[in-house]
Amino acid sequence: MNDVFEKISELRKQNCEFALCIITNTRGSVPRSKGAKMIVFPGGRIYGTIGGGKIEKKVIEDALVALEKREPSLHHYDLLQNLQMSCGGSLDMYIEPIMSRNKLYIFGAGHTGSALAKRAAEFDFDIKLIDDRKDYLDDINLPGISKIYGDYQQILPHLSYGDNTYITVMTYTHQIDRAILAWCIKQPTAYLGMMGSHRKVEMTKKMFLEEGLATREELEKVDMPMGIEIGADGPEEIAISVIAKLLSVKNKITAK
Repeated sequence: MNDVFEKISELRKQNCEFALCIITNTRGSVPRSKGAKMIVFPGGRIYGTIGGGKIEKKVIEDALVALEKREPSLHHYDLLQNLQMSCGGSLDMYIEPIMSRNKLYIFGAGHTGSALAKRAAEFDFDIKLIDDRKDYLDDINLPGISKIYGDYQQILPHLSYGDNTYITVMTYTHQIDRAILAWCIKQPTAYLGMMGSHRKVEMTKKMFLEEGLATREELEKVDMPMGIEIGADGPEEIAISVIAKLLSVKNKITAK
Protein backbone atom coordinates (compact mmCIF):
# COMPACT_ATOMS: atom_id res chain seq x y z
CA MET A 1 0.00 0.00 0.00
CA ASN A 2 2.82 2.39 0.85
CA ASP A 3 4.32 1.70 -2.57
CA VAL A 4 1.09 2.87 -4.22
CA PHE A 5 0.99 6.06 -2.15
CA GLU A 6 4.64 6.76 -3.01
CA LYS A 7 3.87 6.18 -6.68
CA ILE A 8 0.91 8.57 -6.52
CA SER A 9 3.12 11.26 -4.97
CA GLU A 10 5.71 10.73 -7.71
CA LEU A 11 3.11 10.91 -10.47
CA ARG A 12 1.58 14.10 -9.06
CA LYS A 13 5.00 15.74 -9.04
CA GLN A 14 5.39 14.72 -12.68
CA ASN A 15 1.91 16.08 -13.47
CA CYS A 16 0.75 12.75 -14.93
CA GLU A 17 -2.81 11.57 -15.53
CA PHE A 18 -3.99 8.27 -14.06
CA ALA A 19 -6.94 6.56 -12.39
CA LEU A 20 -6.80 5.32 -8.82
CA CYS A 21 -8.85 2.15 -8.24
CA ILE A 22 -9.70 1.11 -4.65
CA ILE A 23 -11.64 -1.92 -3.43
CA THR A 24 -14.08 -0.41 -0.93
CA ASN A 25 -15.98 -3.56 0.11
CA THR A 26 -15.93 -7.32 -0.44
CA ARG A 27 -18.29 -10.25 0.09
CA GLY A 28 -17.37 -13.90 -0.09
CA SER A 29 -14.25 -15.21 -1.78
CA VAL A 30 -12.34 -12.55 -3.73
CA PRO A 31 -8.73 -12.24 -5.02
CA ARG A 32 -7.83 -9.15 -2.93
CA SER A 33 -9.15 -7.71 0.29
CA LYS A 34 -10.82 -4.39 1.04
CA GLY A 35 -8.44 -1.46 0.58
CA ALA A 36 -6.41 -3.00 -2.27
CA LYS A 37 -5.32 -0.33 -4.74
CA MET A 38 -4.26 -0.16 -8.37
CA ILE A 39 -3.20 2.68 -10.64
CA VAL A 40 -4.33 2.66 -14.27
CA PHE A 41 -2.57 4.87 -16.82
CA PRO A 42 -4.02 6.13 -20.10
CA GLY A 43 -3.54 3.28 -22.55
CA GLY A 44 -4.16 0.59 -19.91
CA ARG A 45 -0.78 0.13 -18.26
CA ILE A 46 -1.11 -0.53 -14.51
CA TYR A 47 0.80 -0.21 -11.26
CA GLY A 48 -0.26 -2.48 -8.41
CA THR A 49 -3.06 -5.02 -8.64
CA ILE A 50 -6.60 -5.65 -7.44
CA GLY A 51 -6.52 -9.38 -8.19
CA GLY A 52 -5.56 -10.11 -11.76
CA GLY A 53 -7.57 -12.07 -14.30
CA LYS A 54 -10.97 -11.04 -15.62
CA ILE A 55 -11.78 -8.72 -12.71
CA GLU A 56 -8.62 -6.70 -13.26
CA LYS A 57 -9.26 -6.51 -17.00
CA LYS A 58 -12.77 -5.20 -16.36
CA VAL A 59 -11.57 -2.63 -13.82
CA ILE A 60 -8.94 -1.37 -16.27
CA GLU A 61 -11.66 -0.90 -18.90
CA ASP A 62 -13.84 1.03 -16.44
CA ALA A 63 -10.86 3.12 -15.29
CA LEU A 64 -10.13 4.16 -18.88
CA VAL A 65 -13.76 5.26 -19.25
CA ALA A 66 -13.47 7.29 -16.04
CA LEU A 67 -10.33 8.97 -17.41
CA GLU A 68 -12.07 9.80 -20.66
CA LYS A 69 -15.13 11.24 -18.88
CA ARG A 70 -12.98 12.87 -16.16
CA GLU A 71 -15.51 11.69 -13.58
CA PRO A 72 -15.14 9.35 -10.57
CA SER A 73 -17.33 6.26 -10.53
CA LEU A 74 -18.52 3.42 -8.26
CA HIS A 75 -18.83 -0.15 -9.53
CA HIS A 76 -20.16 -3.45 -8.19
CA TYR A 77 -18.68 -6.64 -9.61
CA ASP A 78 -20.22 -10.08 -9.06
CA LEU A 79 -17.29 -12.34 -9.90
CA LEU A 80 -19.29 -15.46 -10.73
CA GLN A 81 -22.40 -13.99 -12.35
CA ASN A 82 -20.76 -11.14 -14.28
CA LEU A 83 -17.24 -12.41 -14.88
CA GLN A 84 -17.53 -16.22 -14.57
CA MET A 85 -14.75 -16.30 -11.97
CA SER A 86 -14.88 -19.44 -9.85
CA CYS A 87 -14.04 -17.69 -6.56
CA GLY A 88 -17.67 -16.52 -6.63
CA GLY A 89 -17.59 -13.50 -4.33
CA SER A 90 -18.31 -9.86 -5.14
CA LEU A 91 -16.65 -6.53 -4.55
CA ASP A 92 -17.24 -2.80 -4.80
CA MET A 93 -14.73 -0.55 -6.51
CA TYR A 94 -14.20 3.20 -6.40
CA ILE A 95 -12.39 4.65 -9.42
CA GLU A 96 -11.11 8.22 -9.31
CA PRO A 97 -9.46 9.85 -12.33
CA ILE A 98 -6.52 12.03 -11.32
CA MET A 99 -6.09 14.58 -14.07
CA SER A 100 -2.93 16.51 -14.86
CA ARG A 101 -2.83 20.08 -13.66
CA ASN A 102 -3.42 22.92 -16.08
CA LYS A 103 -0.16 24.05 -17.68
CA LEU A 104 0.64 27.75 -17.69
CA TYR A 105 3.42 29.00 -19.94
CA ILE A 106 4.48 32.53 -19.08
CA PHE A 107 6.65 34.03 -21.81
CA GLY A 108 8.59 36.84 -20.19
CA ALA A 109 10.14 36.96 -16.72
CA GLY A 110 9.96 40.71 -16.24
CA HIS A 111 8.08 42.44 -13.44
CA THR A 112 4.62 41.45 -14.68
CA GLY A 113 5.60 37.92 -15.68
CA SER A 114 7.14 37.17 -12.29
CA ALA A 115 4.13 38.71 -10.50
CA LEU A 116 1.81 36.52 -12.59
CA ALA A 117 3.85 33.39 -11.81
CA LYS A 118 3.69 34.15 -8.09
CA ARG A 119 -0.10 34.64 -8.15
CA ALA A 120 -0.78 31.67 -10.42
CA ALA A 121 1.11 29.33 -8.07
CA GLU A 122 -1.72 29.82 -5.57
CA PHE A 123 -4.19 28.19 -8.00
CA ASP A 124 -2.47 24.87 -8.74
CA PHE A 125 -1.20 25.65 -12.22
CA ASP A 126 1.85 23.77 -13.48
CA ILE A 127 3.88 26.90 -14.27
CA LYS A 128 6.74 27.33 -16.70
CA LEU A 129 8.37 30.78 -16.66
CA ILE A 130 10.25 31.24 -19.93
CA ASP A 131 12.81 33.89 -20.89
CA ASP A 132 15.94 34.30 -23.00
CA ARG A 133 17.54 36.46 -20.30
CA LYS A 134 19.28 34.23 -17.77
CA ASP A 135 19.86 37.02 -15.26
CA TYR A 136 16.13 37.72 -15.07
CA LEU A 137 15.34 34.07 -14.35
CA ASP A 138 18.17 33.84 -11.82
CA ASP A 139 16.64 36.71 -9.86
CA ILE A 140 13.36 34.80 -9.45
CA ASN A 141 13.09 32.21 -6.71
CA LEU A 142 9.50 31.09 -6.43
CA PRO A 143 8.68 27.62 -5.06
CA GLY A 144 6.83 25.26 -7.40
CA ILE A 145 7.68 27.26 -10.54
CA SER A 146 9.89 25.84 -13.28
CA LYS A 147 12.16 28.19 -15.18
CA ILE A 148 13.17 27.66 -18.81
CA TYR A 149 16.09 29.64 -20.22
CA GLY A 150 16.85 29.81 -23.92
CA ASP A 151 15.87 31.16 -27.30
CA TYR A 152 12.10 31.38 -27.57
CA GLN A 153 11.99 30.01 -31.12
CA GLN A 154 13.96 26.95 -30.07
CA ILE A 155 11.85 26.35 -26.95
CA LEU A 156 8.41 26.64 -28.56
CA PRO A 157 8.47 23.36 -30.57
CA HIS A 158 9.47 21.36 -27.49
CA LEU A 159 6.54 22.45 -25.30
CA SER A 160 3.37 20.36 -25.12
CA TYR A 161 0.04 21.91 -26.05
CA GLY A 162 -3.56 20.87 -25.51
CA ASP A 163 -6.91 21.73 -24.00
CA ASN A 164 -5.31 22.21 -20.57
CA THR A 165 -2.61 24.61 -21.82
CA TYR A 166 -2.74 28.31 -20.89
CA ILE A 167 -0.29 30.71 -22.53
CA THR A 168 0.52 34.32 -21.65
CA VAL A 169 2.86 36.39 -23.81
CA MET A 170 4.58 39.36 -22.18
CA THR A 171 8.20 39.64 -23.28
CA TYR A 172 10.26 42.80 -23.63
CA THR A 173 9.67 43.53 -27.35
CA HIS A 174 6.69 43.58 -29.70
CA GLN A 175 8.69 41.59 -32.25
CA ILE A 176 9.29 38.66 -29.89
CA ASP A 177 5.70 38.77 -28.62
CA ARG A 178 4.41 38.51 -32.19
CA ALA A 179 6.79 35.68 -33.08
CA ILE A 180 5.61 33.68 -30.06
CA LEU A 181 1.98 34.48 -30.84
CA ALA A 182 2.42 33.37 -34.47
CA TRP A 183 3.54 29.93 -33.27
CA CYS A 184 1.07 29.51 -30.41
CA ILE A 185 -1.98 30.66 -32.36
CA LYS A 186 -1.70 27.47 -34.42
CA GLN A 187 -1.48 25.18 -31.36
CA PRO A 188 -4.37 23.70 -29.35
CA THR A 189 -4.79 25.70 -26.15
CA ALA A 190 -7.37 26.49 -23.49
CA TYR A 191 -6.21 30.09 -23.38
CA LEU A 192 -3.83 32.32 -25.33
CA GLY A 193 -3.27 35.93 -24.39
CA MET A 194 -0.84 38.72 -25.22
CA MET A 195 -0.16 41.82 -23.16
CA GLY A 196 -0.07 45.19 -24.87
CA SER A 197 -1.78 48.46 -25.66
CA HIS A 198 -4.84 48.68 -27.90
CA ARG A 199 -2.62 50.14 -30.62
CA LYS A 200 -0.21 47.19 -30.37
CA VAL A 201 -3.13 44.78 -30.60
CA GLU A 202 -4.63 46.44 -33.67
CA MET A 203 -1.23 46.58 -35.38
CA THR A 204 -0.66 42.91 -34.58
CA LYS A 205 -4.02 41.89 -36.04
CA LYS A 206 -3.36 43.93 -39.18
CA MET A 207 0.11 42.42 -39.65
CA PHE A 208 -1.07 38.84 -39.06
CA LEU A 209 -3.90 39.17 -41.57
CA GLU A 210 -1.79 40.86 -44.23
CA GLU A 211 1.04 38.34 -43.88
CA GLY A 212 -1.28 35.32 -43.68
CA LEU A 213 -0.02 34.35 -40.22
CA ALA A 214 -3.54 33.82 -38.85
CA THR A 215 -7.17 34.00 -39.83
CA ARG A 216 -9.58 36.52 -38.41
CA GLU A 217 -11.26 33.71 -36.46
CA GLU A 218 -7.94 32.63 -34.92
CA LEU A 219 -7.14 36.20 -33.91
CA GLU A 220 -10.55 36.66 -32.28
CA LYS A 221 -9.76 33.74 -29.94
CA VAL A 222 -6.65 35.49 -28.60
CA ASP A 223 -7.17 37.52 -25.44
CA MET A 224 -5.43 40.80 -26.24
CA PRO A 225 -5.01 43.12 -24.49
CA MET A 226 -4.71 40.37 -21.93
CA GLY A 227 -6.75 40.13 -18.74
CA ILE A 228 -10.04 41.39 -17.37
CA GLU A 229 -10.51 45.17 -17.39
CA ILE A 230 -10.12 46.38 -13.80
CA GLY A 231 -8.18 49.58 -14.48
CA ALA A 232 -5.00 47.77 -13.46
CA ASP A 233 -1.98 49.92 -12.62
CA GLY A 234 1.40 48.24 -12.19
CA PRO A 235 2.63 44.62 -12.43
CA GLU A 236 0.76 43.25 -9.42
CA GLU A 237 -2.62 44.60 -10.50
CA ILE A 238 -2.07 43.49 -14.09
CA ALA A 239 -1.19 40.01 -12.80
CA ILE A 240 -4.44 39.91 -10.83
CA SER A 241 -6.45 40.92 -13.91
CA VAL A 242 -4.79 38.12 -15.93
CA ILE A 243 -5.33 35.54 -13.17
CA ALA A 244 -9.01 36.51 -13.08
CA LYS A 245 -9.22 35.86 -16.82
CA LEU A 246 -7.39 32.52 -16.55
CA LEU A 247 -9.73 31.37 -13.79
CA SER A 248 -12.81 32.45 -15.73
CA VAL A 249 -11.64 30.32 -18.65
CA LYS A 250 -10.73 27.37 -16.41
CA ASN A 251 -14.10 27.52 -14.66
CA LYS A 252 -15.95 28.09 -17.95
CA ILE A 253 -17.35 31.42 -16.83
CA THR A 254 -17.94 34.27 -19.28
CA ALA A 255 -16.21 37.26 -17.73
CA LYS A 256 -18.38 40.38 -17.49
